[in-house]
Amino acid sequence: EETGRVRILRMSAAHDVGKAINPLNCAAQIEGGLAMGIGSALHEEMVIDNQGKVRNPSFLDYHIVTSLDVPKMIPIVVECPEPEGPYGAKGLGEPGLAPTPAAIGNAVADAIGIRIYDLPLNPERVYWVIQQKKKMKVA
Repeated sequence: EETGRVRILRMSAAHDVGKAINPLNCAAQIEGGLAMGIGSALHEEMVIDNQGKVRNPSFLDYHIVTSLDVPKMIPIVVECPEPEGPYGAKGLGEPGLAPTPAAIGNAVADAIGIRIYDLPLNPERVYWVIQQKKKMKVA
């Protein structure tokens, strides 16, 4: 039965961190960026009405990712020391945030055979697109 729910089984990400001064923290940063990307791709959406007022201003209405929402993550720390960086390190921040929604969107497009250009890919949106695709095949 098609519900529109997107379920991620596992994610991996490799990041060149320069010299990993604290490898465990590097892996945690990668996982945090992936989790933020999952939130952008599947859950987080600011709803604004015609008067410009935010309609989902609390955590009751605006779903952020929790540990229950993330799959098994495989962080890969790549070390290519940067001679100009402090102690050979590079910035890590949240680089996993940017490509993650696109990767999830590509996986969904591959699974359902149609690309969705709006985020989040919540169950309602994905289900609606699947139903529209079925109607196009019938017509």
